[in-house]
Amino acid sequence: MIKIVKKIKFSNDENRMSSVANTIKARNLYYSSKSKNVRFLLEKRFSWMNNFIDEKHVGIEVGSGAGFLRDFIDNKNLKLTDLGDDEHLDFKNIDAQNTGFPKDSFDYVIASNMIHHIPFPMKFFREMNRILKRGGRLIIFESYCSLIFQLVTMIMRHEGFDFTVNVWDEKKAKSDENNAWHGNVAVPHLIFDDKNKFKEKLGESFEIEYEKLSECFIFLNSGGVTSKTKCIPVNRFFFNIIHSIDNFLIKFFPSIFCMGRKIVLTKIN
Repeated sequence: MIKIVKKIKFSNDENRMSSVANTIKARNLYYSSKSKNVRFLLEKRFSWMNNFIDEKHVGIEVGSGAGFLRDFIDNKNLKLTDLGDDEHLDFKNIDAQNTGFPKDSFDYVIASNMIHHIPFPMKFFREMNRILKRGGRLIIFESYCSLIFQLVTMIMRHEGFDFTVNVWDEKKAKSDENNAWHGNVAVPHLIFDDKNKFKEKLGESFEIEYEKLSECFIFLNSGGVTSKTKCIPVNRFFFNIIHSIDNFLIKFFPSIFCMGRKIVLTKIN
């Protein structure tokens, strides 16, 4: 992993993107304009998850944010949860580190771009293991802090990253406990890159069933999902071309271009 700096943090006030953390505004904009850029991005970001969900499965998304996931998941038993109390949520005020759901409740849990917001990742994984049925899946999409991702973060002053934290330490928070929208996009790397450490810490609870790197320019030209920035509107034909270019660059130069990671963990105990 190429690191420009090991640690950098920005507050919401420093953020150069607009509508930061405003899920209602993001939903109104998305459903009024049907932005093709964002919709194509989310289609690529979410649709693959259907391969790991059966029709009769029961599951939730934690950290649902603006709640766009439901548009791309075929399963009708999906429920949306988050710390907030927005109307589109099925379960409100749900902390993913302590959900309050009964043990062995779900066949799957989806966590999209939210693990890097979790102050104590080990508490999160322990809670996911508790609420998932045996053989259940934790389906994850997360940021990938490549060279381009770091540059964009520094330019837009959005969230931040800290490669110096110990993600396995349950005493010190990895992101701001008082700001649910603060993130440390280095956290997914520190959890998933070192497979031996992952197996040591989480191997008795989960095994990695699937992992694939994804997206670069389709994300950069999306205009943002919740926080917004300018983009160039393009149709599906050109987006497919951009997507193909992304796949080529990520295959050969992931540490430079990759901005997303797809991963599925299966509960084994």
